[in-house]
Amino acid sequence: METVTSWEETLRERTLAATRTSGRLYVAWLAGLGLVIAWGFVAYAYQWKNGLYVTDMRDRISWGLYITAFVFFIGISHAGTLISAILRVANAGWRSPVTRIAESITVVALVSGALFVIVDMGRPERLYQFWLNGNWQSPLMWDMMAITIYLTASVVYLYVPMIPDLAMFRDQLTDQVSRFQLWVYRTLAIGWNDNRTQREALSRSIGILMVLIIPIAVSVHTVVSWIFAMTLRVSWNSTIFGFFFVAGAIYSGVATLIVVLAVMRRVYHLEEYITRLHFTYLGYILVSMSLVMIYGNASEYITKGFKMAEEDRFAFEQLFARDFASMYWFYFFGGLVLPILLVAFKPSRTIGGIVVAAVFVDIAMFIERYFIVVAGLRVPIMDYEPSSYSPTWVEWSILASGFAGFMLLLTLFARFFPILAVWEMTEERAERAREAEAERVPELVT
Repeated sequence: METVTSWEETLRERTLAATRTSGRLYVAWLAGLGLVIAWGFVAYAYQWKNGLYVTDMRDRISWGLYITAFVFFIGISHAGTLISAILRVANAGWRSPVTRIAESITVVALVSGALFVIVDMGRPERLYQFWLNGNWQSPLMWDMMAITIYLTASVVYLYVPMIPDLAMFRDQLTDQVSRFQLWVYRTLAIGWNDNRTQREALSRSIGILMVLIIPIAVSVHTVVSWIFAMTLRVSWNSTIFGFFFVAGAIYSGVATLIVVLAVMRRVYHLEEYITRLHFTYLGYILVSMSLVMIYGNASEYITKGFKMAEEDRFAFEQLFARDFASMYWFYFFGGLVLPILLVAFKPSRTIGGIVVAAVFVDIAMFIERYFIVVAGLRVPIMDYEPSSYSPTWVEWSILASGFAGFMLLLTLFARFFPILAVWEMTEERAERAREAEAERVPELVT
């Protein structure tokens, strides 16, 4: 059996190797993402110059693809902070290899989602007016405050457990990176030298953060749901939107985590550390959240449909039988039922099968956000013909740029920061070794 020391050395080398990533494929990947982002800037410059009229958003359907992306990214931000915190609180021994990647997804997704709010504004240069003259009775103000607090807490929650590994980068990459990069590691490591006092302080800090971050994360997507639920719209008139949005956020967050883990596992050769066991456990969480989402759909729509008020009829018809029916039924069967089937049966409960399930979940959850936003606004609130909405090339370009930016930030994080929690994984393995030794010694004595 490989000793803890040699295993740790191999783990360190594999983590450090990610910072040396280069080659034609890597450069081509960065160039491709850069081109998509650049085209998005061109589209946004065109929108800035000509106004939101270049989109298909009008007075009747005033939110579209941008707000859909905002809700989606804020949702997948739950992949890290919430999932990681819950696993830490539950002391799940298998969590260590996935927590760092999960927490990085949180920060990157929050930044990406917040940018879509700015993109959706006709005059983003007036954003400061929210703080100076905003209406604090508005859910929009609550949302801004919640996201700001959540982003701050998530950055801290990502940074604090990373300190020992940043110190490792500081010590191991002395002659391999630029002076500026080394200065960043030295500064962020804040003098870490792995003594007992520092370890105790680190443990206490992580304990406090993981308890605080859970209610903050839940409150964020609850407040996001209130932007809709507290607006006088038939389709949004629901008291369970908070629960629905939080459940959907965890669901899409776990799916995103599975996809990103699969990519990083393959690209950075982390098969020894991110194993089939991790995908299986995350797949079980995916199935659990899928059942919660099915329950939420049933509770919401059966209750309304059973008594079917007149104002609900149009909303139901367009969602289940007309304009948005194909979207809804793909979301239900492709995004809720299919993942259960793929994970439940052993032949498809492979890494590939679970990743396929996660991809379907992410696509379906984006579609769900879309028809919540657009279908909700399409329901007439006065006696007029329903409006229609179809995203323009500007909206699609900026959306593609947003996703490319999300992937670029994750790529850069993996390039410059430790993607595995080396010290946590080492401690976990050492603890397992001590437990195994403690179980073996009594047998020998007997």
